Amino acid sequence: MMEIALITANTAEALGLEALIWKVAGGETVVRRFRDFAAFIDDTPDMYRLCFISSLTFLNYNAFFASRSERTVVLVHEGPGRFKLAPQGIRLLYLEEEEQKLGKKLACILRGEDARSPVRQDSGEDFAPLSAREVEVLVLLCKGFINKEIADRLCISLTTVITHRKNITAKLGIKSLGGLTLYAVMNGYIEADRL
Repeated sequence: MMEIALITANTAEALGLEALIWKVAGGETVVRRFRDFAAFIDDTPDMYRLCFISSLTFLNYNAFFASRSERTVVLVHEGPGRFKLAPQGIRLLYLEEEEQKLGKKLACILRGEDARSPVRQDSGEDFAPLSAREVEVLVLLCKGFINKEIADRLCISLTTVITHRKNITAKLGIKSLGGLTLYAVMNGYIEADRL
């Protein structure tokens, strides 16, 4: 019997994912839902073969889940076209995909196959890593600095900051600040407790 933890405060998301897990895995699976990390940690967390967690839970408890990456699946609300590069060692489950694709990815994860993909599937482009300066800009963005403050702190012009932001968005395929923050934390550019 496989035991799975599902940590999300979104009840509809939890119920839908739980139903899909049962549909894919069958009756040999036990899914336990937790509204928050505190409830999960009180329930012997290492007994679960897989932990499906919200991206916010991952951000807040990165140290706990990063050391358990082989059992962790982060639930992402932005579509796979938004992320060109999956975080190292972390599996993402894109909740906005159509049911058939979501089911296939979920089945792959439940079978223990590596469902991670370093380069976006629907693109023939090669991945271009962020430059050192782009990483500096990304970290400051994640810490809440505005463009002008970033320019002053890095001793560069406002136009250069804007150019770096455009390059970061183009390279990663992530437009929202929340998505950029999640990417930065998951790839080790910044620790969640330093935001």
